Amino acid sequence: MTTAFLFPGQGSQSVGMGYELYEQFPEARARFEAANDHLDVDLLTLMFGLDSSIGDPEEQLKQTAITQPALYTHSLAAMAVLDEKGVAPDMAAGHSLGEYSALAAVGALSFEDGLRVVRRRGELMAEAGERRPGTMAAIMGADDADVEAACEDVSEEGEGVVQTANYNAPGQVVISGDADAVEQATARVRGRAIPLPVSGAFHSPLMEYAREGLAEVLDTVNIQEPHCPVYLNVTGQPSTDPDEIRQRLMEQLLSPVRWAQSLRHMHADGATRFVEVGAGDVLRGLVGRTLDDEVETAGAGTPDGIEALAGRE
Repeated sequence: MTTAFLFPGQGSQSVGMGYELYEQFPEARARFEAANDHLDVDLLTLMFGLDSSIGDPEEQLKQTAITQPALYTHSLAAMAVLDEKGVAPDMAAGHSLGEYSALAAVGALSFEDGLRVVRRRGELMAEAGERRPGTMAAIMGADDADVEAACEDVSEEGEGVVQTANYNAPGQVVISGDADAVEQATARVRGRAIPLPVSGAFHSPLMEYAREGLAEVLDTVNIQEPHCPVYLNVTGQPSTDPDEIRQRLMEQLLSPVRWAQSLRHMHADGATRFVEVGAGDVLRGLVGRTLDDEVETAGAGTPDGIEALAGRE
């Protein structure tokens, strides 16, 4: 069976995520504690919700600069256990932030370098949202081409900038940009618009400030050839080339996440099992909506999920 590992992005976080892994597996505990040692925040307290004196842990965890290293750490802690049990992917992909988790999971980035980059990426994206506020909305039930055309028309008419940000699944596209432009674009397509609670217009030109800062930090890390192909957000295509990976990570902040396209290409290249490594089950749902019942899905973010997966190898 050809297995693809998928790594979640923002929106999959929840208070308490990873705590059972921390309690039960020394490999996971080591990863969590290493993250705490390398960051300037007490990430474990925020993730596990163990200290009520810091305020509402759920609100703390929603902060972009905290969410990103938290999700990355959970995924890599789960990956440490999978590595110990000899469970490895044939290919990998990650949704937005999850692309960094995927790259670290298959050896393109060290755990420490990836953690440092995602922490800074989260800070920069939050700062970019403050410098040029924007918003995002999910469009349900509309044709991709109609959404693209609406965004192009609104942008050309000078209502502000708006573009597609995530191709999540058939009939599920997210758009991003200036608030007025997003509102105008949603009004022009047939489909249900759902405003998203985000701190900025991610994957749009409004993130230009963050891209410049991200380039600086990416220049300080070593990217190696991964152990297996990684299907990149910007292209939806596989790569093992460190130079291309670095370039696409820079482009990713301003470009759409071609998730549905990535899933289709992974399936065409032989993937019959898709395993979500880390928090939540969002990506498994997108696999089901994109590939129907043609493939198997599994979760590997909890002890039960990991043990069930390892037992089938």
